[in-house]
Amino acid sequence: MSELQIGLALLGGLVLAGLVGHGVWQARRGAVREASAAVAETPTPREPMFGADASPDTVPAARLEPMLVRRGPRLDALIDAIATLRLDAPVAGETAIQHLPPARRAGSKPLLIEGLDGETGEWDAPQPGRRYGEFQAGVQLANRGGALNEIEYSEFVQKAQLFADSLGALADFPDMLDVVARARELDAFAAQHDAQLTLKLVSRGASWTPAYVQQHAAAQGFVPGALPGRLVRPAAEEGAPAPLTLQFDAQAALADEPAQALLRELQLVFDVPQTAVGEGAFVAWCRAGEGLAGALDAAMFDNDGHPLPPGAFAVIGQELDRLYGALAERDLAAGSPAARRLFS
Repeated sequence: MSELQIGLALLGGLVLAGLVGHGVWQARRGAVREASAAVAETPTPREPMFGADASPDTVPAARLEPMLVRRGPRLDALIDAIATLRLDAPVAGETAIQHLPPARRAGSKPLLIEGLDGETGEWDAPQPGRRYGEFQAGVQLANRGGALNEIEYSEFVQKAQLFADSLGALADFPDMLDVVARARELDAFAAQHDAQLTLKLVSRGASWTPAYVQQHAAAQGFVPGALPGRLVRPAAEEGAPAPLTLQFDAQAALADEPAQALLRELQLVFDVPQTAVGEGAFVAWCRAGEGLAGALDAAMFDNDGHPLPPGAFAVIGQELDRLYGALAERDLAAGSPAARRLFS
């Protein structure tokens, strides 16, 4: 049982407890361990800490930073198995692009290929107009679909070798047994440190229409998402995952007569590993939950349908701080490129 779940279990069963095992984490295919909570504050260096009896009204507003540009994924020895592809002579970017694998996955794991730019001396995805003196290919060791297995690694080797042969490169692959062992260890760590906070908002009286929900959600900074029944609070970094999502029945969002589609429950979700601590997503999640509960006359519950006591506020914040620390110690700080890739 992780520290986060131990803290949650102390609330008397009002939140999910018990470690999600490796097999379960692997089978869920994109779902994550859910730890539900109420309004609280993250005790981070950028936010003041509150006691167990702190009022949610004292939680400061989250700051919205200017939009930043996000680069594409990069190979990282921490979460990727990397093969070196050595060349006798530099290769044009156009040639490399022509021979890239058509499917950049090995099973359920992303596959990346980077070239060493002869002019800048930096590794990056092949680009037209550049020349590369060396390449490296990598496959992700684990994600929310589970650990890289022998079949997936063999598929990676086959695709990377085909790319190397097309360029006349000599490929040097890491040992399969070592790679699979690393993948399983990383997957076990991820399973113990994956958390998603889910706050249920249930109407105390009248039902809501989707338009009514969107109106009040907009006041909390939410905008329509790409999927029906999903509103998102945009990230400060362009292309980064939305730190918060507000979800409701997709059928209601797609109804022919939206005014006749009624809702009685919403879910406010914060995917912890996907957002950096300094962005204040936890505080924003707390304030959004409290604000929506007041505006919609809704009661707040955990994911099991238990009412949330005020004591949950401080406990969740403290245990989240420990979870953030454990991720940072592994060089997988929440919101970092490696963490976003691992917990995806």
